[in-house]
Amino acid sequence: MPLVVEKIENGTVIDHIPAGMGLKVLEILKIDRNYGARVALMMNVPSKKVGKKDIVKVEGKSLDEKAVNKIALVAPNATLNIIKNSNVVEKKIVQLPKELRGAFKCPNPDCVTNLEPIETLFRMEKPEERRLRCGFCETMFEAKELIS
Repeated sequence: MPLVVEKIENGTVIDHIPAGMGLKVLEILKIDRNYGARVALMMNVPSKKVGKKDIVKVEGKSLDEKAVNKIALVAPNATLNIIKNSNVVEKKIVQLPKELRGAFKCPNPDCVTNLEPIETLFRMEKPEERRLRCGFCETMFEAKELIS
């Protein structure tokens, strides 16, 4: 039996999220039970390409570059569908960023960014492994260490 979810009028649909990561995407978007508009999270949806995937639909939400970059770290093959008047007006495939500014706190407690009011900077060094290096303390981190 096919899964039917009501269309959203204006907002964003994030598709091709790895199975089980949809909740993390909602967390990145700072969407919780207090969000005032419609939100749909579909988990473990059958996918011909990857077996299972998650899908997130959020009414009234447009994503800034920082949010898209964060999503790229947890869902590097995700697609963003921008919805206006119930129609897809733009479709983007997320891409791992070369740099992330101010998106995450450095996990290294001794990093100057945790001691001074400095915007963090991470550079993608090993995209295939999703490993980033802090631009200040030079420590290498896996994406999951920054996102958790």
